[in-house]
Amino acid sequence: MKLHELQPAPGSRKERNRVGRGIGSGNGKTSGRGQKGQKARSGGGVRIGFEGGQTPLFRRLPKRGFTNISRKEYAIVNLDALNRFEDGTEVTPELLLETGVVSKLKAGVKILGNGQIEKKLTVKAHKFSSAAKEAIEAAGGKTEVI
Repeated sequence: MKLHELQPAPGSRKERNRVGRGIGSGNGKTSGRGQKGQKARSGGGVRIGFEGGQTPLFRRLPKRGFTNISRKEYAIVNLDALNRFEDGTEVTPELLLETGVVSKLKAGVKILGNGQIEKKLTVKAHKFSSAAKEAIEAAGGKTEVI
């Protein structure tokens, strides 16, 4: 095989359909829109969700719940993720971001008690679950709420 013999796999490339380009194209004159009517006009058609005047589905269904606009979302870190640090390390949100444990700090960092912790660490975070706090202190570490 030579460079000038290269070609795409058969069936992998498809030529786009150019409408309104003459009778021989199969999509000339009305360009596949048929004769007259709302959908044949330029800019014609109905809005998303319109059901011909029948009450649309999104209005038939009941509204539920509400969104709390002052909700804080925390970046969560489980205990087993803290084992990557050396003994005696001071774990801060900045360090967690730097090492890639969390990808975004959000409203702060919350430490959860999933997994085991074997290292003695000083952990500084915005929130701790009670299980995480107990586990860190049982391993000989310290917790500090920022």
